[in-house]
Amino acid sequence: MTKKILVLDGHPARESFCGALASAYAEAAKKKGHDVRVLRLADLAFDPDFGTGSFKSIKPLEADLETFWSDLEWCNHFVVAHPLWWGGLPAKLKGLIDRVLLPGKAFKYVPGKAVPAKLMTGRTSDVLVTADTPGWIFRFIYGLAIKKQMKLQILEFCGLKLKNYAWFAPIHQSTDTARAKMLGKAARLGAAV
Repeated sequence: MTKKILVLDGHPARESFCGALASAYAEAAKKKGHDVRVLRLADLAFDPDFGTGSFKSIKPLEADLETFWSDLEWCNHFVVAHPLWWGGLPAKLKGLIDRVLLPGKAFKYVPGKAVPAKLMTGRTSDVLVTADTPGWIFRFIYGLAIKKQMKLQILEFCGLKLKNYAWFAPIHQSTDTARAKMLGKAARLGAAV
C-alpha cells in the first residue's frame, strides 16, 4: 500500500548528518513507491517563540508553518530526524512543535476529561535521533527521557502512533564506515514503511 510520507530534517543547520539520515530514509521510501515530501527545519522561516503562553491569543502562523501543517495533515506517516542537544530538542524544532501542534488542530480539550482528544489518529511516525551520547548511557543513566517526551507527550499525545525510534550514536568522531552503516539503517527503515 502506497503511503504519504512527510520527512522532517529537524536539524537547524543546513548541512548535518541528520539531513543525510532524513535523505537516506526518504530516498528508500520513494524507491518503494511511496509519495514522499521532505521539509528541512533550516529552510523554514518562523518565530519559534510561542509567545504569550496562552492558547487564547495565538500568533498567526507564518507561511512556512502553514506549509508544515498542511503537509502534516496530508501525510499518513510522519518522520522526524533530529539531534539530541542538551538532553532535548533543538530550540527551533521545539518552537515548530509549540507553534503548530495546537488545540483544535492536533488535539482538543474535552470538558470533564483529564486527557485531550487526539485529532491526528490514523497516522504513524518514526523518529531518527543523532547524538554523541552512547545508547547505554541514554538508556540506563538518562532513562530514555527524550524518547518518552517525543513518543508520549508529543506524537502519541496528538494521535501519531510511534513505530520506530532509532538512535544513531556516537556521531562525534564516528568513522566513515560507522556513518555508512547508520545511513544504511535509515534507508532500511524508509524501505520498510
